[in-house]
Amino acid sequence: MRKVSIGKQDYESLIKSGCFYVDKTYFIKEWWESQDDVTLITRPRRFGKTLNMSMLECFFSNKYAGRSDLFEGLSIWDDEKYRQLQGTYPVIFISFAGVKQNNYLDTVKKIKKCIVELYNKYDYIIKSDIFNNNEKELYALVKDTMDDVTAQGALNTLSNYLSRYYKKKVIILFDEYDTPMQEAYVNGFWNELVDFIRSLFNSTFKTNPYLERAVMTGITRISKESIFSDLNNLNVITTTNDEYNTSFGFTENEVFAALDEAGLSEKKDDVKLWYDGFTFGKHKDIYNPWSITNYLDKKEFKTYWADTSSNSLVGKLIQRGSPKIKKAMEKLLNGEYITVGIDEQIVFDQLDNDEDAIWSLLLASGYLKVDSMDICVSTGEQKYELSLTNLEVRVMFQKLIKGWFMTGDDSSNEFISALIDGDLEAMNYYINEITLNVFSSFDVAGKDESRIRPENLASCYDCKGVANGSSLNDSSNLYAMTRQSSRFYHGFVLGLMAGQRNTYIIKSNRESGFGRYDVMMIPKQSTSESGKKLPAIVLEFKVKRDSEKSLEEAVEAALKQIEEKRYDEEILALGIEKERIRHYGFAFEGKKVLIGRWTYGGKKNELTDKYKSS
Repeated sequence: MRKVSIGKQDYESLIKSGCFYVDKTYFIKEWWESQDDVTLITRPRRFGKTLNMSMLECFFSNKYAGRSDLFEGLSIWDDEKYRQLQGTYPVIFISFAGVKQNNYLDTVKKIKKCIVELYNKYDYIIKSDIFNNNEKELYALVKDTMDDVTAQGALNTLSNYLSRYYKKKVIILFDEYDTPMQEAYVNGFWNELVDFIRSLFNSTFKTNPYLERAVMTGITRISKESIFSDLNNLNVITTTNDEYNTSFGFTENEVFAALDEAGLSEKKDDVKLWYDGFTFGKHKDIYNPWSITNYLDKKEFKTYWADTSSNSLVGKLIQRGSPKIKKAMEKLLNGEYITVGIDEQIVFDQLDNDEDAIWSLLLASGYLKVDSMDICVSTGEQKYELSLTNLEVRVMFQKLIKGWFMTGDDSSNEFISALIDGDLEAMNYYINEITLNVFSSFDVAGKDESRIRPENLASCYDCKGVANGSSLNDSSNLYAMTRQSSRFYHGFVLGLMAGQRNTYIIKSNRESGFGRYDVMMIPKQSTSESGKKLPAIVLEFKVKRDSEKSLEEAVEAALKQIEEKRYDEEILALGIEKERIRHYGFAFEGKKVLIGRWTYGGKKNELTDKYKSS
């Protein structure tokens, strides 16, 4: 097996090292023969975008003229036309991959630094006699302290100088163009940055007579109205298009050939389960290169690709999403699909108001795959069936959701163990340990922890009635906010359970009997690995109301609801014995929690004395 290099994104270095490389040089021919003026290609992170852009630079740049050693034995070198084309253009290669600042001023400062580094790279040309003194002075203005207007026109100016120096128009390669825009959205300065970026791109790609061709890469297709409003010469290729569908990522044949080379042929099914599933256009069974190269190197199944990002944007959208979004995420985590509309033009400043936009973003980012697409004949509307891409992504989301509610110690794991083992006292102990540490950060209670304060709930949820001017003391609004707070606790407990989806089918807000239960846990097998019988569990959550004297009353109401609404019907219909079914009632009051239990043949409301109200 050739040595596997992890993270090497410089094409020249990779080829010279003799390390493992999957031939993607046919991308050069496919792009060149497209004749597009400006091509934007979107692919998920760690999918070989930067390596392919480096390959384009090595192929087209006159800096690499005569470097046949970089392409001999690869598919592009079989064509005489392309052997003659290699090394014949001035090329500008710039990347925004490192522009991840959390405020506007630092972001613009970093972009200017990227431009200055480019100018320093080509400063030898300005010594030529073809440039007059004014032009040389203009070149010298490009420095860290330059004004915004100079920076926005700097790539156009550099194109001018290179084109005149080499007597040939330039090729521009722009990698990870959308990184600063994503950071701007997450950190709240999108509207400030969008005007700067729009002017930069307009000058570079639209009003640039020295431009031969250009390629841009990124993760998302930012809407034309946001930053590409002036570009009518732009061809956008997303993950749903067929163009370049095997140029980024590894095909199944390429992965299986690598496994054979590494002596890992028997692992093909497991590798497919973990890392297969990406779909580009009509081509399925695409694998992400980062996970495959890491697996070839370490020979362990881990979430290599999913762990390479903070997932801050995804986390922000899901955490702030409506119950509808959280419900859809639950379906995805249970291995089901969702049917939604997709708009691949991401409008970042509308993400908070457009529930479908999150699915477009998750699809572009590689977390979701397209299972099928249907078009309504009468309306022309496209509906996509989407599911989680593979096991690696599912494990990542389980960690992500659980992490939102982690206390930093083992309390959450101990709580889950107690829940499955039926240790009521331990359940109450650990759930109160968790809520004491976690809930303060969500501000579910004010200084008076004896009750949930409506004004604090209003900060966590969009209480529309209150927003429209209704009184906080209005009983209907208090009831609505109590329901909202119940959803908060509901999501909290579901987050704790995220790691149990390999053992349990976890459902929530589904119909059973005569109503909708809060949470149901159905074991996927009758016994655990240790041989213990796994229980089926029904959970109901109640927030203590002012009319209830104690948490015990709220627990009793929760358990009574499970029984009267006959939520067990779904479990019993599966043939699970009554003796394996447990009911748990959760009562919440600020950071305080009380859990009660009922089992067939047991007490109607079993409480541990230690956690009863005094």
